[in-house]
Amino acid sequence: MHRQSPAHDAAFVMCMIYLLQQLLNGLHIGALYAALAFGYALTNGVVHRTNLSFGALFAFAGQTAILVAVFGWHALWLTLPATVALGAAAGVAFALLAAWVLARSVFSRLAEKSPNAVVTATLGVSIVLMELGRIAAETRDFWLPPLLAIPVVFARDGAFAATLTVIQIVDVAAIALVLALASAALAASRFGREWRAVADDPAAAAMCAVDTGRVFRRSIVLGAAAAAGAGILAALHFGNIGFGDGMIFGLKVLFLAAAGGYDSPPRAALGAAAFGMAEALWSGYFLLEWRDAAVFAALVAFLVLRRGVADGRGQF
Repeated sequence: MHRQSPAHDAAFVMCMIYLLQQLLNGLHIGALYAALAFGYALTNGVVHRTNLSFGALFAFAGQTAILVAVFGWHALWLTLPATVALGAAAGVAFALLAAWVLARSVFSRLAEKSPNAVVTATLGVSIVLMELGRIAAETRDFWLPPLLAIPVVFARDGAFAATLTVIQIVDVAAIALVLALASAALAASRFGREWRAVADDPAAAAMCAVDTGRVFRRSIVLGAAAAAGAGILAALHFGNIGFGDGMIFGLKVLFLAAAGGYDSPPRAALGAAAFGMAEALWSGYFLLEWRDAAVFAALVAFLVLRRGVADGRGQF
């Protein structure tokens, strides 16, 4: 039997470590996408219309956290952990406040009288949130210092190693834990049963003594909490979120949630995680400029084929 040369073995090991690095990168971005998709599906289940403000809430929470952290550092002379904690608390608080106002003053009114107007209204809300962030930052980018940027090595071959930073591991672990608990609660709690009833048929749910208005508002606020959490974790990792990032993530989350299905937040999260993994693999092996086009094209093809299979089954 022909024995492969040491150089060939070394090249194979290097390729495997490189592949592991791309999978680790996909694990992190996939976790952020999963949190976004879970929250979006939770909201879409009761609104049943495209919500273009969801990505803006993600970016708004991250920007607010950064701006408040900068204020706490320079004006209040807080320590770095206290500064980060203050910024994160402010980001969540402002995002939940914006979601509560949206739920009571925009979604609930339009959903009853003109459901299709929700799309236009949320686009306006997205622009308002992005402009608020831009004006508050005076059209400048503020950057956080590297936080927990210590690399953790998963595999090494000489000078090349597959790593994740501590902050990335914290992000992935936190999102996985929260989504697991949220999925379990959605499956077993009274709110979960009421959410499924309202998502399926709000009129029938109301006839069964379900407070559809309360479920509607709570779903929107909880969905915004998922977006805010993802935005703050992204801000802590990347150090900055730009003014236009909200629109980009808002458009992506529409497809991310569709990959798993709008009717199930846990499945939407899994589909989004797979999307993030595909993005990372493309970035590692192909031209970065074509990444979004290729991944979106594959996703559209998948959705079309899945719809065709479902329609074909329905004919029998």
